[in-house]
Amino acid sequence: MTALQTWARERPDDTALYLLDTTGVAQTRTWRELDERSARIARWLVDQGLQAGENVGILMENNLALFDIAWAARRAGLYYTPINIHLTAAEAAYVLSDCGAKRVFTTAAMAPLAREIAALREDDAIPTYSVGEPVPGLPALEDALVDVDVTVPLPERALGRDLLYSSGTTGLPKGIKRALVPFADRHKEEPEMTSWKKSYGFSRDTVYLSPAPFYHAAPLRYLMRTTEIGGVGVALRKFDARVALKAIQDFRVTHSQWVPTMFVRLLDLPEDERRTYDLSSLRVAIHAAAPCPVHVKRAIIDWFGPVVYEYYGGSETVGLTAIDSQDWLRHPGSVGRAILGQLHIVDEEGNELGVDEVGTIYFSGGPRFEYHNDPEKTRKAYNDKGWATYGDIGHVDANGYLYMSDRRVDLILSGGVNIYPAEIEGALMQHEAVDDAAVIGAPDAEFGESVLAVIQLQPGVVGDEAMAEALAAHCREHLAGMKVPRRFVFDHPLPRLESGKLLRRRLKDHFRTNAPGGFAVRRNKAAA
Repeated sequence: MTALQTWARERPDDTALYLLDTTGVAQTRTWRELDERSARIARWLVDQGLQAGENVGILMENNLALFDIAWAARRAGLYYTPINIHLTAAEAAYVLSDCGAKRVFTTAAMAPLAREIAALREDDAIPTYSVGEPVPGLPALEDALVDVDVTVPLPERALGRDLLYSSGTTGLPKGIKRALVPFADRHKEEPEMTSWKKSYGFSRDTVYLSPAPFYHAAPLRYLMRTTEIGGVGVALRKFDARVALKAIQDFRVTHSQWVPTMFVRLLDLPEDERRTYDLSSLRVAIHAAAPCPVHVKRAIIDWFGPVVYEYYGGSETVGLTAIDSQDWLRHPGSVGRAILGQLHIVDEEGNELGVDEVGTIYFSGGPRFEYHNDPEKTRKAYNDKGWATYGDIGHVDANGYLYMSDRRVDLILSGGVNIYPAEIEGALMQHEAVDDAAVIGAPDAEFGESVLAVIQLQPGVVGDEAMAEALAAHCREHLAGMKVPRRFVFDHPLPRLESGKLLRRRLKDHFRTNAPGGFAVRRNKAAA
C-alpha cells in the first residue's frame, strides 16, 4: 500500500491540496480524490502499454491535475516531466523528444503552446490529452478514463519519479535523471527525504505553502513529499504577495518556501499593511534558487522572526547545505554547512583547496545522477574522485560554512582577472534607487571583457548619466575598482524565471550582438 493510499483510507474527505488563485479562491483535492484519480490514471497508462521507466510529459500551468498525473506515474513506475511553460515551442519540443515522452497532458490555458509543439513534431506526434476544460482537437483524459477497470492490480514495478530539466540558462535544457526506486525498496525512505524532514521539521502536522511554479524542482518535490508524509499542501496559481500572506494567516501555514524576488515583493508592501497579517503559525520559511541580498534577508528575518532557512543545492541533488536564521546572522552571506554529502573546494587542476580559498564547489557521498542522453555532461559533473559539482564557485570557512561566489559560466574575465557578477549585483541592490540588477561581461577591445550593469530602477527614478555616476560611486565604496561597472543600462528588461533565477545567457547573447548603449562611467585609475 502506498503512503497516499494510507492517508486516503485514514481521512478520505479531508483536503490534501489547495490551489489559490489571485483572489484567494481555492481549487482542492481531498485525499480520496487524489488517490482515486491517480489510481485510475495509473491503470490507464499501463493499459496503454507504457512500460516501466518510460515517460509522460505534463504541459500545464499551476493546476492540481498535475499531481493526479505525477502520483499516477509514480504508481505506474514511470518518469514524469513537467515542462517549463515559458519555454519556446522549439525548446519544449526538444524536452519532450529528449525525455522520450509517450503521452502528454495539457490544459486549455496551455493549448496554444501544445499546438505549436505539435506542429513542430508533425511527423512524430505524441498522443496529447486535455485535462479539465475541453480543448478542441484534443481527446479529453476524462473520456479516456471512463472504461478503466481499477480493480485490476497494477504490476509490481519500481516507484516512478520526476525527470526534471534545467532552466536552459546555459544552452538547451538538460534532463536530470535518477534511478527509479526498486519495488522491494518502495517503503524505504530515501536519504534526501530523511535529510529534509530532519532539517526543517516536516511531518504529518505540516501545512506547507508553495507560491512558485510546479515545474520547478523544489515546489514540485516539496509538495509531493508533503503529501507523502500526510501534510497539507497550499499552493498559489500565481505569486501574489497579499494572497501569500493571507494564506499563511488563514490556513495556519507552518512551512513555506520562497525565492528572493518574492521576499522583495513582500517587503514592497506598505509596512502598516504587512503588519496586519497574523504570521504566528509560521515555523519555517525556506529560500533558495537565487542569491538573496544581505539587506533583504535581514529585513525578512526582522519581520518573520528567526524562522528563515536557506539551502544550497540543485535539481541534481548531489549534495545540500543549509543554514538557519541564528547561524546566518552570525555568518551573514553564508549558505550553511553540508547536510547531505561532504563539501570540497577544488582548483582548476583538481587539487582540494584549504580554508577561505576560492574554487569549484564539489560534494562527495551524495546520491548519484545522470544527465539524460548526455553522458559527456554527466562525466563533467564528476571529478576523478567521484565528487560531483553543480558548477558553482565558492569557499568554506574554518567552521565549515560555505560562501558562494558565482557560477563558473557567469565569471567575467577582465584583463586576466576573475570577477564575480553576484558580488557586484549584491552591492548594487543595496542602493535605494535599485529595484533589480544584473551584471555581465561585455566585449572590450582592451580588457577582453568589461563589467556591464543592467539596472531596473525603483518607480519614479530616472535612469540618466547622473544616476549611472551615482551607482558607480556607490560601488566604489563597497568594491575593488576593477569590479565597478564601466557601463550602466537602464532601459533593458531583466529576463528572470518565477524562481528568481536570472537568464543571464539571454543578456549575454543580446549584448554580444547589440551595442550596449546606456551610460559609460569614468574608470577608477587604481583599477586601470
